[in-house]
Amino acid sequence: MRFRWFVALGLVAAVALVAMTLRDRTPMRSEFCVAEVGTVRAQIDLEQGQWSALMAAIAQRRGLPPRATTIAIATAFQESKIHNIDYGDRDSLGLFQQRPSQGWGTSAQVNDPHYSIGAFYDALVKVKGYGSMEITKAAQKVQRSAFPGAYAQHEDYARALASTLRGYSPAKFTCQINPTGGGSLTAVTRDVTKAFGEIAVTTNRDEASYPLSGTPADVKARGWAIAHYLVGNASTLGISTVTFGNRQWDAAGSDQGWTPRSGVDSDTVRVSTN
Repeated sequence: MRFRWFVALGLVAAVALVAMTLRDRTPMRSEFCVAEVGTVRAQIDLEQGQWSALMAAIAQRRGLPPRATTIAIATAFQESKIHNIDYGDRDSLGLFQQRPSQGWGTSAQVNDPHYSIGAFYDALVKVKGYGSMEITKAAQKVQRSAFPGAYAQHEDYARALASTLRGYSPAKFTCQINPTGGGSLTAVTRDVTKAFGEIAVTTNRDEASYPLSGTPADVKARGWAIAHYLVGNASTLGISTVTFGNRQWDAAGSDQGWTPRSGVDSDTVRVSTN
């Protein structure tokens, strides 16, 4: 009897070892986000995707044109590579390397992406004619950099990211991630509200829905802006699926990007964390 017990324990251990070995051999994907518009393929890392998406959302919430988003992304590319860093030249900090000593806010504030992006837009809208100005000139009016021509090198990527993240290039922004699970719908809806402002949302146990209304063109652009934002934050928020129109993004199959799905639901963005 004791021998049988040891055999059973041995079999259980062997099965567990095989499972662990197979798990450990599961290849990890490289993680990145990409915006494809025309001939431009703007590939960036996950953090860059997260903050670029936030720049687009805050601009939309404020009613700013896509041009403002392009300028913000191009500026952050040059200043921090769109990383929220806690160091820089002298007292420069954050996405835009804003200096507390120059009146941009406290150190804690300029290291808060929501605050720093808002502060950048506050300064940008004071630049007369920024909407028709060369991107590098508009950025320089805000930043007063020692290298004013440097912003131009990021214009193509910034335009592609702004076009997709503001919803004008549908299903053209995606992120490839390694799913971690454990996301919370409450955290997702709280994050979306903080980024976009109050948006109608309904939730059940494992899905949140954002029904949109307005003209078809407006619904399409706003819907894709929200959908792309969710994908850009999928890794940090534990999002498993995002759907809009006749397209779906799945964390598990994120290497496939946006894939067709049956049926049409053009006026509602859906997100799940299960």
